[in-house]
Amino acid sequence: MDDARSGSTEAARGYRVLARKYRPSTFDDLIGQDAMVRTLSNAFETGRIHQAYMLTGVRGVGKTTTARILARGLEYEPMEGPPGGPTIRLTSLGRHCQAIMDSRHVDVLELDAASHNGVSDIREITESLRYAPQSARYRLVIMDEVHMLSTPAFNALLKTLEEPPAHAKFIFATTEIRKVPITILSRCQRFDLRRVDSALLVKHLARICEAESVTVEPEALAMIARAAEGSVRDSLSLLDQAIAHAGGTVTADGARMMLGLADRGRVIDLFEAVMRGDAASALAELRAQHDLGADPVVVLSELAEFGHFVTRIKVAPNAAEDPSATEVERRRGTAFAGALSMKVLTRFWQLLLKGIAEVQSAPKPLAAADMLLVRLCYAADLPTPDEIIRQAGDGGSRGQDRPSSLGGGGSSGSTRAMLATVQSAPQPIAMPAAAAPATEARTETPVRALASFAEVVALAVEKRDLPLKLALERFVRLVSFADGRLDIELVPGSPQGLVSDITRRLTDWTGRRWVVAISSGGGGKTLREKAEERQAAVLTGIRAAPLVRAALEIFPGAEIVDIRDNSGEAPPVAPAASALTGTTDDLPVFDDGYDPDDL
Repeated sequence: MDDARSGSTEAARGYRVLARKYRPSTFDDLIGQDAMVRTLSNAFETGRIHQAYMLTGVRGVGKTTTARILARGLEYEPMEGPPGGPTIRLTSLGRHCQAIMDSRHVDVLELDAASHNGVSDIREITESLRYAPQSARYRLVIMDEVHMLSTPAFNALLKTLEEPPAHAKFIFATTEIRKVPITILSRCQRFDLRRVDSALLVKHLARICEAESVTVEPEALAMIARAAEGSVRDSLSLLDQAIAHAGGTVTADGARMMLGLADRGRVIDLFEAVMRGDAASALAELRAQHDLGADPVVVLSELAEFGHFVTRIKVAPNAAEDPSATEVERRRGTAFAGALSMKVLTRFWQLLLKGIAEVQSAPKPLAAADMLLVRLCYAADLPTPDEIIRQAGDGGSRGQDRPSSLGGGGSSGSTRAMLATVQSAPQPIAMPAAAAPATEARTETPVRALASFAEVVALAVEKRDLPLKLALERFVRLVSFADGRLDIELVPGSPQGLVSDITRRLTDWTGRRWVVAISSGGGGKTLREKAEERQAAVLTGIRAAPLVRAALEIFPGAEIVDIRDNSGEAPPVAPAASALTGTTDDLPVFDDGYDPDDL
């Protein structure tokens, strides 16, 4: 037993974490930094070796590792043969390579500015640079987190950095490039190390798992790569933790539990519930995920991430091929992108982005997350600014006070209808009885039958609902009518929630349930279009009248802008043949470009 315990202890002491074990040692091992490697390769081949290099990027992207590889390339000398010169082709270990990678080379000074940020530290470094290197080609100074230097320390470094000895080179690394004085940056060759793409990171993690003989599900790797946010070190640390957590095969469920993430499929279900305006289902889904251990802030962040993914697919359909996304995300994300308008997605993003900050600072995050979801659902009927302007100008229908949909933005019908499975036959969209507020008392309405669509419009006039009356005239093309059922085609640009508006009003006014279905075609002309055609026919007949034709010839450029009778009101539409009888009782109104009083 003692021997077994001793063996396990030795194994534990000899274990190296994946982030250190698979740290790159050559430029070929670096992933995602092709631009920097190409620049250094060309510079080394032409002998254009700069005096100072500035490496910047987010944490874990490989700044310190790149600095050591760069130092190795600058000092590279093969074990046998002539010394050569600086190179990025580090095919084998040179005379100084191992010592540089172990941070113990006498001519390569590696330090962090966080603990050496004073003037005295910089003075000591500059004094050491006066002496020639002992064994290597250059005396190198690798300074990590250089933005931590004090202002006097930067000033002390400035003169040496501007005119360093020929044998001295500087390599700086920082995550806060904006804190470095511009006088220092202007004397360095800057390289911005990019975040590693998720797809490339997944392939890198897969190769490491294969080398470690670890079985891992592709979806788990995608979760880890997404959680690392482009940081190679973070991804390896998370992979190390996932392997230890699983104790065998790394599964998607195990990785999700370890990361505290919500199930991506359930996040998509939550997204759909919000887009339908179904507040009850959204709250129940959030509570269920919270009971399974998911943080409300994480759930909302993933909800925002999926909304961003859908928006990217809508703008650039090729985004659906992202390897870091699961098959469910790609399939359902593409469906949402086709069903939702850009205005819906941008409004969802803005509300959610502001709400996440509120949830993070709230004393009870779950309650704050509930209120945010309710706000998103009830924002369903809020029109966009251009819709408000259009409705104010033409009297379009206004939004309701309950969460019916988050649709609109020029879409025909509600988002609930758009999110439904597309079928050839029109799908009925009726409001459930439970959708009305519980506190609102319903009164019994006598049953009333309607025989035609014209009676529907007349009923809106009788009930003094002018916005609905105007919407029926402007945006509705009748397909078929029966008492209790209305099949219509909506004109592009119709107000949001119009179908649910018609359904609810007819149900309330007639005392019986109505079904309003949207058809993709087959509708006739709207009442407004028919009226405009009749008006155009009258106007054509008037223009053909001798008296009007003579008036138009006298006033070149004049236009007929209106037709009025003696009372000043618009006359009833009449056939073109009887529009003008030769008298002056029904003269058209002309717009000749000037005021007659000025004559």
